[in-house]
Amino acid sequence: MVAMCGGGTGGHLVIVKGVKEQIENTPLIYIGSTKGQDRKWFEKDTKFIEKYFLDTRGVVNQGFLGKLKSLYMLLKATLKAKEILKRNGVKVVFSVGGFSSAPTAFASKLLNIPLVIHEQNAHIGSLNRLLKPYAKYFISSYDKDSPIKDYPVSEEFFNKARVRKELKSIIFLGGSQGAVAINNLAFSIAKELQKRDIKIIHQAGERNIKEARERYRELGVEVEVFGFTDRMSEYMREADFAIARAGASTLWELTANLCPTLFIPYPYSAGDHQYYNAKFLKDNRVAWVIRERDLKSDEVLNIIDSVDIKEISQKIEKLKLIKQNGAKEIARLLEDLAK
Repeated sequence: MVAMCGGGTGGHLVIVKGVKEQIENTPLIYIGSTKGQDRKWFEKDTKFIEKYFLDTRGVVNQGFLGKLKSLYMLLKATLKAKEILKRNGVKVVFSVGGFSSAPTAFASKLLNIPLVIHEQNAHIGSLNRLLKPYAKYFISSYDKDSPIKDYPVSEEFFNKARVRKELKSIIFLGGSQGAVAINNLAFSIAKELQKRDIKIIHQAGERNIKEARERYRELGVEVEVFGFTDRMSEYMREADFAIARAGASTLWELTANLCPTLFIPYPYSAGDHQYYNAKFLKDNRVAWVIRERDLKSDEVLNIIDSVDIKEISQKIEKLKLIKQNGAKEIARLLEDLAK
């Protein structure tokens, strides 16, 4: 039995999704949180024989009393997770980080159950940094000592990859919650893109779909707008260029798909990890990075007008910064431990 835990955000949960799809012969349970997106992703997922959602919340960015309450909730949830692990005979715990992973990760150590951690970002999250010395394996695409280097991107992003030939469509990716800066950028250059006969695909965020559609109607530009989706690989395949946040999963999905990208890192990400994620690709000369504070429509249009789409897409393919089967390798490691 393998217990998968962690999440809160799509960036964490997509790792669970990618790895669990590759588990073949070992029963799985999921332990997440009532907060965040855990329920939306996995409450009806039949791959897990049991799903548990514990009452937890983040500790950081809370006042003194808020931190005390969060720690009390964490203690209660840890005891509950300990009981769940024992009752289900769990042999290994796979954690992807995030506040909802804490109770199960701590419980695994109380029960001496092997803990395998996947860190998504170039800058290690605070919980993963704390637990790294106690993990059986610590997996990261940025860590030279990691037993598995390839990011566990779902197979569909590789299967739908293509070398771009010319720039005829752009996808704006602000995540399922949306990104105001990316939305505003899209609105500001939509007319110019229309003049260049470039199609726009826009992930505006669940809460912003109505507003985004109205703005495009006012501009007289026809755009495909969406929020949360399970068709991301199809949208990425359709796009010749991306303008996106630099969350690790989005970054590696675009890389697997061979899509040239301008990254606009979320400025308040913990440890500025989105900037360092994107910098990794920029240093390999296959991506662009602009800080949100420095974002100017003219500069973005200059990049769009000057980019050699085919050259960059081919270079991403040639460098093999990510190879297929990362999720499968992690799945095999977990199944071997569970035996």
